[in-house]
Amino acid sequence: MIININLNKRIDDSYNIYIGNLDRLTFDMKVAIVTNKTIAALHLEKLRSLIVAPEIGEAIIEDGEQHKNLATIGAILDRLCDLRLDRKSLLIAFGGGVIGDMTGFCAAIYQRGVSFIQIPTTLLAMVDASAGGKTGVNNDYGKNLIGAFNQPKSVHIDTKWLTSLPRREFNSGAAEIVKMAATLDREFFERLESANLSDERELIAAIAQSIHLKADIVMRDEKESGARAALNYGHTFGHAIEKESGYGAYLHGECVAMGMIMANRLAEALELIREKEAQRIERALERFGLSARYKTPNPEAFYDLLFLDKKTRDNKITFALPRSIGGYSLVSDIPKELVISAIAKGGE
Repeated sequence: MIININLNKRIDDSYNIYIGNLDRLTFDMKVAIVTNKTIAALHLEKLRSLIVAPEIGEAIIEDGEQHKNLATIGAILDRLCDLRLDRKSLLIAFGGGVIGDMTGFCAAIYQRGVSFIQIPTTLLAMVDASAGGKTGVNNDYGKNLIGAFNQPKSVHIDTKWLTSLPRREFNSGAAEIVKMAATLDREFFERLESANLSDERELIAAIAQSIHLKADIVMRDEKESGARAALNYGHTFGHAIEKESGYGAYLHGECVAMGMIMANRLAEALELIREKEAQRIERALERFGLSARYKTPNPEAFYDLLFLDKKTRDNKITFALPRSIGGYSLVSDIPKELVISAIAKGGE
C-alpha cells in the first residue's frame, strides 16, 4: 500500500532591498526588535520612532560573535514568548551580521516560522549578511554549522546607521566588498582600487553594486548547491581562523581578508591567478586597513579544521578561488600538501 502526500507547490520568497533614507515602517501586527546592547544604546530609540505597529517589543542581547550560539537563541526565544508573539508577528533584525543570522534563525523556528525583516547597521551586514537568507549560529565544532535558509521579507539599508560604526568594523565590511568584486566583477574591482568609501556617493554605489552581485548569485542558486559557493572566497580559511583564534579575537571581515590571502596562495599554486593579480587584491584589502596576516601555530591542525566547513562533501573540501580578477573557480581534490603550503604562506 502506498499513500501519497502531494505537497507539490510553488513558494515565492522574493523580496526587495531598499537603499536610502529609512523614514517610516508601518505594520498591522506585533513587532519585536532583536538587537544587541551596543546598538540599543545608540539607535534603538530612533528606530522605535520610525515604526508604527499595534505593539513593539525588544529582545536585547549581548554584543559579539562569542554570543552567537544556541544559548543566546534560547534567550531570544524566551523573550519572544514573554512578549506573546504569535505566528502573525514580525521580527526585526537590527544590527550586524550576528544579529541578522540569529534573528533569521529564530524566525525560522519560533512557532514553526514567523516573518522577519533586516535593518542592518554595519557595512558587512549591508553588503552581504542581510541578504540571501543564510541564518544560524556557531557551536564548539565550527562556524554557522547550525541554521536554516530563511529569506527575510525585506531589507532596509540606510547608511545613517554607519555614523557610529568604528573604523575597524567599517573595514571589516569592506573585505566583503573586495571579495565580491575580485571574483565577480573586474570593472567594479578596478573602481575599488581608487575608491573613497568615506564619500557617501561612492559608498552607496559600492553597497548597491555588491548587493547586485550577490542578488544575481542567490537568484541562480539560493541554497548553495553550485554557483553561490563563489561567495565563499576567503571564507573556508576565514572560518577556520575564527575557530582557531577564538570567536571575537578578530572580526569576521578581518578573518575573511586573511582567508583571501591563503586562498590567493592556493590559487597561485594551481595557476588560476598570477602573482601580480593576487598582489592587486591584497593591495585593495590594504587600502581598507586589512593588512593583517594569520600565522597558525599548527598548519596540520588548521587543515583539519577546514573539514568542518559546510562546503565539504564526502570528506572533500571545495575551495572558492579567484580565477584572474573578476572570475572564480570551485575546486576540490586539491593535494593536502598544496593546501598546507597555502596556509603557511598566507601567514607570511
